[in-house]
Amino acid sequence: MKTKIPPPVLSLICMAIMYCLPTILTLPKATWLVVMLVGLSSVIGIASVISFRLAKTTISPLHPNQTSHIVQTGIYRFSRNPMYLSLAIFLIAFAIYLENATALLVIPLFIWSINYLQIQPEEQMLEQKFGEEYLAYKKAVRRWV
Repeated sequence: MKTKIPPPVLSLICMAIMYCLPTILTLPKATWLVVMLVGLSSVIGIASVISFRLAKTTISPLHPNQTSHIVQTGIYRFSRNPMYLSLAIFLIAFAIYLENATALLVIPLFIWSINYLQIQPEEQMLEQKFGEEYLAYKKAVRRWV
């Protein structure tokens, strides 16, 4: 399986859409919240990458078939997709930074897109490759949080 749009690129597309949306409802300026959410997003993203590196498996969302085994340690004990969760949190921070409540409407679009274009094909491949081991992990750990 090979996806056509890498998740970081999809998040940049969402950011461009958010930036171009008209401000129908203004959000209050909340720099502290933006900083906290960017920090949380960064911690989750970095923890995800570290877990993959320690497990010596591919981090590439374009070639999940190169996965050598299922990572179930670190942050992956709490979320099957913390990298994508990190991107979603960053998009929330960006909407707050823009002070545009309309921009928040893009978040469900991002989540739907990631679920449909990335996560579902990844999960199908992982089920085929790892069988019961992946099914047990999928049953024990939620997709997002």
